[in-house]
Amino acid sequence: MVDVTLIGTGGMLPLPDRWLTSMWLEYNGKACLVDCGEGTQIAINKHGIKLSHLDTLLITHVHADHISGLAGLLLSLGNCGKTDVLKIYGHTGIKDIIRHLFCICPVLPFPLEINELPVDRISEFSWNEMTISSMPMKHGVDCLGYSFVLNRKPVFNPQKAKSLGIDVKYWKELHSGKSVTIDGREYTQEMVTDEQRKPIKVTYMTDSRYFDEMIDFAGNSDLLISEGMYGDDEYKEKMAEKGHMVFSQSAEIAEKSGSGILWLTHYSPALVNPDEYADSVKKIFVNTVISKDGEKISLK
Repeated sequence: MVDVTLIGTGGMLPLPDRWLTSMWLEYNGKACLVDCGEGTQIAINKHGIKLSHLDTLLITHVHADHISGLAGLLLSLGNCGKTDVLKIYGHTGIKDIIRHLFCICPVLPFPLEINELPVDRISEFSWNEMTISSMPMKHGVDCLGYSFVLNRKPVFNPQKAKSLGIDVKYWKELHSGKSVTIDGREYTQEMVTDEQRKPIKVTYMTDSRYFDEMIDFAGNSDLLISEGMYGDDEYKEKMAEKGHMVFSQSAEIAEKSGSGILWLTHYSPALVNPDEYADSVKKIFVNTVISKDGEKISLK
């Protein structure tokens, strides 16, 4: 089960009822956080999430509303007893930027591993049985979008295993993809499983103007989290100049990419009531959610 929580939904600056946009994704007891603007650790605690599960942090870009809470987050991790490595990923040049932030948290009880990702192409790396891909966004500064793909094991069929006379002690190995040899005969995963299950995919894209490649990157996402600075299309041109999108553009990406659910996020502080645009945006993509801080879903 992949648990996803939208820690905050705000852009630019935190509001009394709206923290800055970031996402928490947890699987098998380990968690990955995307972005950490001011006060992120407070919002995480507010949503009842165990900060101690965090082992990987992804940074989209280095505008203040996406990274200014890093020092506080690191200190909070230390205070909750973390001693194992925290991996941080971001665009090329992120190592030097993070090192400058260390001046206010120079001593931590856990090591950091900082990894730089290219800003001229899609790249991928492995995390917690998942494949994470990064894609350069179009925001005026180096910025990355991320997708998470979990390739699930096929469904185990105990009746097939029993009909082959395979002792239950071998079932776990076979389901994991290993082959076993019993009395000189080899048994494989395919012999004791049914259909291959569809991968679980979550895509996160914020702080970018619209471009067509977003559709392929988000393709077949179970959950697409994408920004909407404003709900009114009259802001579309102005937002494009600033490297942002409006609600209808994210809905269009969701529709064309075959995504299952769209969570809108990264609202302008001036957008007091994003819910008023729910009807119009659902005409483009019916499974649109005007997200609120703490929005949660379990994908299985």
